[in-house]
Amino acid sequence: MAGRAPQLHVVQLLGGGSAGTGAHVRSLAAGLDARGVRVTVCASQYAERRYDFAGTGARFIPLPVRAQADAVRTLRAICCDADLVHAHGMRAGLVAALALRRRAVPLVVTWHARPGDQGVRERLRRLTERWVARAASVVLGATSDLVDRARRRGARDARLSPVALPAQRTGRSGEGEPHKVRAELGVVDRPLLIAEQGHDLLLAAARGWRGLDPQPLLVMAGEGPQRGAWQRRIEREGLPVRLLERAQDVRRLLPVADVALAAPRWEARPQLAQEALRGGVPLVATAVGGVPELVGDAAVLIPYGNPGALASAVRTLLENPDHRAALTLAGRARARSWPTEDTTVAQVLSVYDELSGAR
Repeated sequence: MAGRAPQLHVVQLLGGGSAGTGAHVRSLAAGLDARGVRVTVCASQYAERRYDFAGTGARFIPLPVRAQADAVRTLRAICCDADLVHAHGMRAGLVAALALRRRAVPLVVTWHARPGDQGVRERLRRLTERWVARAASVVLGATSDLVDRARRRGARDARLSPVALPAQRTGRSGEGEPHKVRAELGVVDRPLLIAEQGHDLLLAAARGWRGLDPQPLLVMAGEGPQRGAWQRRIEREGLPVRLLERAQDVRRLLPVADVALAAPRWEARPQLAQEALRGGVPLVATAVGGVPELVGDAAVLIPYGNPGALASAVRTLLENPDHRAALTLAGRARARSWPTEDTTVAQVLSVYDELSGAR
């Protein structure tokens, strides 16, 4: 590429994180490779099977996920010819900071999420955040409050860098035959609500929908160790709720849903919220983390921990088709204002150029 040092070598380090983080790393790897950057992705074998980093043109090297000392040694060896390391998440940032000690290799760390630790774990997390923030050349925060948090921890340079939701590479089960999909769910003549997170809040709110006519059906992800407890509660209280196995099974129902619910305790840019607004599905979401700056006035925002507010918001939407139609238009308009994968890659690459040019 004209004007750029040939074969800039960037190591992308993924230490775990959410599905959105893994998808973001894949998107960066593909975009950087297309721009002539040599990319090495270090992550677990599980992450490689899920995201196929090697399929982007990047070199993939498995990283030990349990033994931190082994991970540090592996990364130190990989970074012998690296021009820059970009770590995603706090664990990855710590491993990178340790591996790059006494080396003049710039470190970029993206903070994707806010921790929910308490007690001793919270104090340890604060120490880790302080170490990582001060070791990084640049901290990129997925939301404004994460940028502020990094600055409070001593980051010398912290910037806002929203993470774009990658385009879907597979079809959705709700596309093509919506009536058939709704019939299979038993919601031909009743509203369909879909949700992923905030199960306790959602189940409490579902009690408020039992008396509606027609009664809506809430379909939500039911993976994890709490599935049995959730199912018993649904049966015990007679809640109009169905659990599916995986979050992606829920998201595939978006094209036929009447309302989407994003009810996390904290989230930077909930994937369900983004896909709902892109698809023109009315959204009710908790006003936490980066959600308000993500959705603006294109969704109904409620406080976390208030099932009454959630139940009321859904009831109001179901009773007001004009409001749902307005949210459909507002959501699509809001989604068009978000950064694309291309603009996200371009922003990150400008940071790389700035740091590699200063070496």
